[in-house]
Amino acid sequence: MNKILILGSGLVAQPIIRYLLSKGYFVTVASNTPDRSDAMIAGNEKGKSIYWEATDEGSLNDLVAGHDITVSLLPYVFHVMVARHCINHKKNLVTSSYVKPEMRALDEAARNAGIILLNEMGLDPGIDHMSAMRIIDRIHDRGGAILEFYSICGALPAPEAANNPFRYKFSWSPKGVILAGNNDATYLQRGKTINLPTEILFRNPFKLDFPGVGSLEVYPNRDSISYKEIYAIPEARTMFRGTFRYTGWCEILDALKKMKLISPEKFDMSGMSYAGLMVHQLRELRGEEYVKSATGGNLADTVHIPELMEQVAGFIGVSADSVALPAMKWLGLFSTMPMNRNVDSTFEVVSDLMIEKMTLGPEERDMVVMQHLFLAGYSDGSKEVIRSRMLDFGTLSTDTSIARTVALPAAIGVEMVLNGQIRVKGVHVPVIPEIYNPVLDRLETLGIKMVEEYNLPASQMIGYKESE
Repeated sequence: MNKILILGSGLVAQPIIRYLLSKGYFVTVASNTPDRSDAMIAGNEKGKSIYWEATDEGSLNDLVAGHDITVSLLPYVFHVMVARHCINHKKNLVTSSYVKPEMRALDEAARNAGIILLNEMGLDPGIDHMSAMRIIDRIHDRGGAILEFYSICGALPAPEAANNPFRYKFSWSPKGVILAGNNDATYLQRGKTINLPTEILFRNPFKLDFPGVGSLEVYPNRDSISYKEIYAIPEARTMFRGTFRYTGWCEILDALKKMKLISPEKFDMSGMSYAGLMVHQLRELRGEEYVKSATGGNLADTVHIPELMEQVAGFIGVSADSVALPAMKWLGLFSTMPMNRNVDSTFEVVSDLMIEKMTLGPEERDMVVMQHLFLAGYSDGSKEVIRSRMLDFGTLSTDTSIARTVALPAAIGVEMVLNGQIRVKGVHVPVIPEIYNPVLDRLETLGIKMVEEYNLPASQMIGYKESE
């Protein structure tokens, strides 16, 4: 019987552990939270949890050697370390994380070892790749070309749980969500390369109506253009990958960024209240005189909150009743409570406040929304709009949609590798039919399905103009 090693027992681990145990595999979960692992194993006699720290390479070497395949659910910075041990012991590896250059550099070594390092087997990346490639390959098989392609995904609270000013709650890595707000973005729009530096990432979202959810806003996600090569669509004149959020998120995040409140830069915060931090940021951004009336001329003096809020509103360029200012107040950024910080970053302060107030409740549901939109062109001059959509809900905060949609593709990938259904070797992502067709088919039996619509009118395309 095959033995599977799972590294990590975080928020997405439960579905993969229970899926693989249900198939009769022996599963060892190695993490620094074995009590959590035990709860996920739920008494199954074929499951075992052990205490292990990600920095303990000596134990990792022995663990990899003693199992048939490894699944890394660790932060991405550890994947290359794990991959090297897998290569040394000629053991396959599955992750749900993006392939970094350091992982890509192991391709030849993995091929020589006769193993696969299968990455991006999650939701985004993962299901997005597989469901897109299924349509792209169909279009190419008909002799068609991909003229425009939009791929958008979001992990959100279900509508009834979106009940705070941000209309957002965390169902996965909170720090990762916020840190992603510091990315730049690049995409291709009708042949023109659009570069958005992080300072203006949230300035101009566009809106899409999603059935069952309502109006959502979309902002671009990192480097979209590189996916022309990954998806083998050099002909595409539009290539856009984006993120779904409820309306208001972009305005609030833009305000936080204008105030440099999600910056990783560290400075001494000793003795500051949250409102004192806001005063400090204004002083750094606009100068001492600008904030004098709000502070009595000294950071140590009592902060006058109404004046401070007025000055913040003026600096970020919003009215006092905009969505941004009440959200910042609700979060606690105008509170006179002491922060109890020393040298730290605004990113840590704000993300900790968000985690405290914006974590999905035990009886609340999350959801995943995903949409691909294609404009295909054919040799006879005809064009076709194709849409592929998924709306998936969790049941409780302990059985989330994000966990299922990230973990189950990886679980199916593990099963396929062990069964010999995936024969390719080296570093791969799931963009070939040998991988994506069986995974998508299996996911449908588990209730995770992309609904595809063909021959839609041109008016369904994003940015459509009647003159075209």
